[in-house]
Amino acid sequence: MRRILLILAVIAVGSVAVVTAATAAGRGADAVNPAPILAPKAIVSYQPAAGSTDVNPTAPISATVTDGAFDQVALVNPDGAAVRGTLSPERTVWTSAEPLGYGKTYTWRGTATGTDGRQVPVDARFATLNPARQVRGALNIGDGRTVGIAAPIEIQFHSHVSDRAAVERALSVTSSVPTEGAWGWLPDENGGSRVHWRPKEYWKPGTKVTVTAKLYGVAYGDGRYGVADLSSTFTIGRAQIVKADVNSHRMTVIRDGREVADYPASYGLASDPDRNTRSGIHVVSEKFTDKRMVSERYGYDVMEKWAVRISNNGEFIHANPASADAQGSSNVTHGCVNLSTEDAKAYYDTALYGDPVEVTGTPVQLSARDGDIWDWTLSWQQWRQLSAL
Repeated sequence: MRRILLILAVIAVGSVAVVTAATAAGRGADAVNPAPILAPKAIVSYQPAAGSTDVNPTAPISATVTDGAFDQVALVNPDGAAVRGTLSPERTVWTSAEPLGYGKTYTWRGTATGTDGRQVPVDARFATLNPARQVRGALNIGDGRTVGIAAPIEIQFHSHVSDRAAVERALSVTSSVPTEGAWGWLPDENGGSRVHWRPKEYWKPGTKVTVTAKLYGVAYGDGRYGVADLSSTFTIGRAQIVKADVNSHRMTVIRDGREVADYPASYGLASDPDRNTRSGIHVVSEKFTDKRMVSERYGYDVMEKWAVRISNNGEFIHANPASADAQGSSNVTHGCVNLSTEDAKAYYDTALYGDPVEVTGTPVQLSARDGDIWDWTLSWQQWRQLSAL
């Protein structure tokens, strides 16, 4: 019996040893081949990519999360102010809703939670480009103005524009009455480039016009970029045309197809080409109740009343009592259109920026050398060739 019990005890101890050995062997296997650690499911991507530099401030900016949703997301500037943006209904895409600034570093902040319930940070940076020079532009027609039927739209830049095609692609003109027209680049003036939009024919009266220039972020070339967008909405007024035939010694005013005034006038002295009133379509650009007129060459320095500028070469329609005896009978002026004081005041009161003044009968034509607005001296085909596109 004692022998039997001893054998059973040995068997029991051996069994425990086997179990213990097996258990120890299992723990050793787990230590050698641990269970894999899974990465969070949510992935955040950025446009532009994290770490990007020289980003155009008008470029599309967004953050997107896949296999998850944003808990919080923001893009902040160097001062900590948040950029305006919109978050999709699913909270998976954030998109900027305003342009950024030049030469700034922007930082993404926030968190996103994946479909596995694990959270990941929203954390990245990028930098916008820093232009060598920012160039301003100015529109010639302000919001709410009423202008004449020959009015060109002008944008004057404060510096030279090399990449004119890039700028022109950023410009648009819309009108309540379909109007064919085109942009044309004129020679630089006042140290900067300038571009005009001219309709093929005179504007239709009553047309509402909106010009938009999305210039911010546009590369002008030579390290220059646009500093701000421009826009304006204005109205074309009544159709008033001045007919100025120098050989008739008269100046007539046609309004909406009907003659409303016929004034005796004196034009530039025909015997002196430098004093000829230029033939061609002039455009009213400015008005002065009193205008000082000076010429060293011809030795005069006078103050004239009711002066309406029609070109930048010194041509005005204005009152001049000194030439009263010639008005209606001969041409004696230095190139201006002289009227009596009463008639000049009557015309002055009706004149709008953009009214055409059609001068005929002289051998000298209005041209680019005569200054700002000579758009209508070109044929439509010639004008279209001034476009950069």
